[in-house]
Amino acid sequence: MAMSVLQPESSVWYTCCWLVVGSRLFSKKMRLGAWKNLQIDDYLVLLAMGTLTVLMSLLHIIIHTKTNLLAPNEDASSFTWEDVNERVYGSKLTMVVEQMHISTIWLLKACMLIMYGRMTELLTLHVVVKAVALYVGIGYAAMQILWFGVWCRPFSQYWAVPPNSTQCSAMISHLITNAVLNISSDVMIMAIPIPLLIKVNLPLGKKLVLGCIFFIGTVTIFAAAYNKHMSFKDPFSNTWIIWYLREVFTAMLCANLPLTRPVLQRLCNIGDWTTARSSLSDGYNGSRLGSLRTRNSYITQPQSAATERSKPNASTPYSSSEDPVTIGPLEILCKTDIAVERQLVNPLCFNNSLAMEGMDSKRSGKDTDAVSTKSKPKSILTACCHEDIVEPRGF
Repeated sequence: MAMSVLQPESSVWYTCCWLVVGSRLFSKKMRLGAWKNLQIDDYLVLLAMGTLTVLMSLLHIIIHTKTNLLAPNEDASSFTWEDVNERVYGSKLTMVVEQMHISTIWLLKACMLIMYGRMTELLTLHVVVKAVALYVGIGYAAMQILWFGVWCRPFSQYWAVPPNSTQCSAMISHLITNAVLNISSDVMIMAIPIPLLIKVNLPLGKKLVLGCIFFIGTVTIFAAAYNKHMSFKDPFSNTWIIWYLREVFTAMLCANLPLTRPVLQRLCNIGDWTTARSSLSDGYNGSRLGSLRTRNSYITQPQSAATERSKPNASTPYSSSEDPVTIGPLEILCKTDIAVERQLVNPLCFNNSLAMEGMDSKRSGKDTDAVSTKSKPKSILTACCHEDIVEPRGF
């Protein structure tokens, strides 16, 4: 019965994880331009999928294999040689399973922190990311030191039948340490983007998408707590094995879903998850630059010169979906600003010009008619005032 529950569920989870990881990698390739430009967290995700594969395969074996964890009514002296060998084999597999579980979870934590590090590199929140990363690293090192050197001595007692201590079979101290460090670091990692989301005005649909990702993260924390609870309450049942798998599968989805947007946009024709509404988008909608209003006139720019789309640059470190500034296709607005400065006519200069023209008309003996009168303002403006037109400036 346990096998019938574990096998179909794990197959569905495993397939979903590979689809999401593949979408993440193709999305990064679309943004970075080439497979060789993939970043370190992309390779860590592939490594985590490898450890998850080993974990899932071994759990299918352990579910039918006995270990050195003895039930209260079992007597080790009655075991045959075959029973002892089976329990030694099962105990060694349990150790490998525990290490694969720890490796998968902490690799995914590292991927999330690397992504947050790129997002917040220019923000004060980057210090918080570094502090959480330090906590995660120290916690991992402390847990491994306690596992290999403190909880069970000598180390071979982990697979001894019978062991000299329940710390070598039930691993109670290790499970408590793992639960505290794992759950606390998960809560810290989930709390990092909350200040950013509070400050950004997102549409309701995009808030729901991000809310679903946070919900998956909450399920991961619940699974981490529940599988440890079942390990203490009923270590001989298979419930803890099922929740072990659920924890790593949901953690894999939570770490990769935020980076699948470009592929989903192309396949499903959906909008950007993380682009916020702002006053700029209202003033410069699409590829059209609004009219620039001056004091005396309106100057309308042609649409073809208004915007220019730029292609992603593979050399820049911020050409992935976790960019701190640009998320989605980059649009550059080219605005032309024309400033007109007018200098008023000096009255003295105006009177002097009239006097000079009066003397010229007397000398020439010609009367000033209506036509010459109309042309006076033009000559006066030419001689006594000027109009400076500043060259257009594009930015």
